[in-house]
Amino acid sequence: MKNIMIGIVSALFTFASLITVVAQADEKPLAEGHVSVLPSDLKWSPAPSVAPGAQIAVIEGDLKAAVPLTFRVSLPANSKVGVHTHPVVERVTVISGTFYLGVGDKFEAEKARAYTSGGVAIMPVGMPMYAYTTKEEAIIQIHGTGPWGIAFLNPSDDPRKK
Repeated sequence: MKNIMIGIVSALFTFASLITVVAQADEKPLAEGHVSVLPSDLKWSPAPSVAPGAQIAVIEGDLKAAVPLTFRVSLPANSKVGVHTHPVVERVTVISGTFYLGVGDKFEAEKARAYTSGGVAIMPVGMPMYAYTTKEEAIIQIHGTGPWGIAFLNPSDDPRKK
């Protein structure tokens, strides 16, 4: 019986020390370069180069520099992004809503694919693409290496010129 009690007490001390190590790990200061963002931390601003009413929240990097970048774009319901290209590989993850994305040099809504939360699309440099939303807002996250940009194949599709 004494050996069983010693075993139980030993196990409890081991378990307690593991909990202490985990708790202490959470209290250590963040390492330099670490980024930690909650949705409430995001600072949204207009993204007129994307679509009317679109908003952008930069999480990491400078969109105009050749550095790693991560940002989110919010597209309102019933948004349309005309056929365009990007100068860098574009990696898109849908955070919320339904984001319709098509590839090709002609806007053909019926050929677009519907991406829901968790959906991912990766497009190479210069690939013509188009996007839209329907009855709900969609929030996407884009990451890669800058500089990021958008060039519309048809200048009349560029919302900055309207």
